[in-house]
Amino acid sequence: MTCVHLETAEKVEPPAVDGCPECVEGGFTDWVHLRQCLTCGHVACCDSSPRRHATQHFLVHHHPVMQSIEPGESWRWCFVDETLG
Repeated sequence: MTCVHLETAEKVEPPAVDGCPECVEGGFTDWVHLRQCLTCGHVACCDSSPRRHATQHFLVHHHPVMQSIEPGESWRWCFVDETLG
């Protein structure tokens, strides 16, 4: 089965960020990896991070695809279809 969300989401150049903006705003420095929403560009921390802001972004906004913005990684994840691409 193919994922239409991954097929239509374009990869973008990751922004230069120093961490998860939501964690930084809350005074936290313990995020693990960063993800970027391919619908709106929002940057958030991954599910290995304590606050899981990328998943929270999906749950609130329903934007389906996040991409890793970690150096050397180019994969994308569809929350709707739970598919890696």
